[in-house]
Amino acid sequence: MVRTQASDFEQRREAIAAAAAPLFAKQGFLGTSVADISAGSNMSKSLLYHYFPSKEDILFEVMWGHVSVLVEFGRHINAFNRPADELLRWFARGLMETYVGARDAQKILLNELDNLPAEKRVLVVAAQREVIDVVDRLLVELRPALKNKPKERRPIVMMFFGMLNWTHVWFDPKGPVPPAKVAEIAANMFLRGLPR
Repeated sequence: MVRTQASDFEQRREAIAAAAAPLFAKQGFLGTSVADISAGSNMSKSLLYHYFPSKEDILFEVMWGHVSVLVEFGRHINAFNRPADELLRWFARGLMETYVGARDAQKILLNELDNLPAEKRVLVVAAQREVIDVVDRLLVELRPALKNKPKERRPIVMMFFGMLNWTHVWFDPKGPVPPAKVAEIAANMFLRGLPR
């Protein structure tokens, strides 16, 4: 007999992904078993499989939930008709605030991409590129001379992300410097150091 879908199906999927994220972040994808996720979710393994066919599907759910927030924020930034330096500052602040609230998901996104099946990895990589392209577009507005130099632009863009993407390793949200200040520092370093 086929199990019918519960009215709280999506909420339970989200709860499973939320339980799996700290496990994947701490133990790694390969070091986390379905039994670990089952215990963390307070449900049997068979019930877990009702919501996700595989552990890889749970990993994708965690990554996709996180990268989707970043994509939406990037689209929001692209919708504003404001000076590029102002938008870059907003983007830096939004990224930092998102990262602070999703430290486990950010760590997983950066470290576990190779553990996704190829067809799902393609989706996550495309979403990441969309986020990267937000900064690329702003960079061209800031320095039009870089428009026809994509090989030079890409390292510059990735340096911007490098300042913020890895803050989950060292930044203490309860420390003396708030996330918005870290974003401001990163944006200032980036904007003031851009080649002319």
